[in-house]
Amino acid sequence: MIHWRRATVRAVLSDRPGAREVRVELHSPLPAVDGTPRDGDLTVRALAYTDLVGAPEVNDAVLLNVSALARRLGTGGFALVTAIPDRLPADPPPGPGHLVKDRYSPLQTMVLGVDDQESPHHDVLAVADGMYGTPVVVADLHSALPAIIAGVRADAPEARIAYVMTDGAALPLSFSQAVAGLQEAGLLHTTVTVGQAHGGDLEAVTVHTGLLAAVHVANADVVIVSQGPGNLGTGTPYGFSGLVVGDHLNAAALLGGTPIAALRMSQADARERHLGISHHTLTAVGRVARPGCLVPVPRSSSQDAAEAPVTVALDAQLPQLETAGHTLVDVSTDGLREALEFSPVRLSTMGRGLDEDTIAFLASAAAGRLAAQRIGG
Repeated sequence: MIHWRRATVRAVLSDRPGAREVRVELHSPLPAVDGTPRDGDLTVRALAYTDLVGAPEVNDAVLLNVSALARRLGTGGFALVTAIPDRLPADPPPGPGHLVKDRYSPLQTMVLGVDDQESPHHDVLAVADGMYGTPVVVADLHSALPAIIAGVRADAPEARIAYVMTDGAALPLSFSQAVAGLQEAGLLHTTVTVGQAHGGDLEAVTVHTGLLAAVHVANADVVIVSQGPGNLGTGTPYGFSGLVVGDHLNAAALLGGTPIAALRMSQADARERHLGISHHTLTAVGRVARPGCLVPVPRSSSQDAAEAPVTVALDAQLPQLETAGHTLVDVSTDGLREALEFSPVRLSTMGRGLDEDTIAFLASAAAGRLAAQRIGG
């Protein structure tokens, strides 16, 4: 089901690599949802993926997909520009590459994969089969990315970090403001988009070749794997897009990397299933991932009183991961709060910032710190 709207661009709000945000005036109101009238403001934000549809300018007529916006989804705060009918982008220049991503959707795109036969890196990946112990941090949520990087750089400021974005959520990498900011700040060296995801510095067919490319092509010291923005959950044990965390940990182990499972934690989530250690982690790591992962456990030498209930929950939940055959590693969070405060991009998870849900970011930063300790190990 798709809700379409025509609109006119009234302002260009911002640009980042591969994306432009504009303000548009809808030609007709958004549809009603659950009987709630939507006859209010006709002006909304819209996002255009410039590599796919071109760069909309003021007074351009645009065609929008407003489905997520109409349903008031969290990451649906944008309408999405699907076409600028009167000013189509120029055809791309001839070049190599035959990997089709976002396959058979109206915006499918063709890219040169790092593992493509036409790629200059094909011969390397044709024989590469190991990661030589490179630490691979796998997280459930995209919002963990800047916190993990802060943790790595707190102990290894010169580390080369690669981010492998999987296709469990947003498919275009350019949707992520965090990635753009981290690369602009020089904190993230290389991005690799795998599966149906696209727009990275390197493109790959699978998580496996993405991991190998991060090591053998990008020369990464640390690899971080997560889906893009827009995690999908249903409140059922296996019905969430982050379940593939277990599969990605398995891929890292299969290839000879050091699999590190970042804990998804919260001290402020209103949903009981996500308090302490989220059921997403307990399921994906405890049931799907094969034994042998490292699980960094954030430990503070001066516990905040607000974190006491989380610590109680943590100690009650951790045995599930240990029983599954994983190794729990206590990681000091001393100094990590300061590292997080210096993040060049906004820290936000489920709408909560560092002060509202401190443990969520400390747990991710602890995973980054453990990865830094395992560089070259």
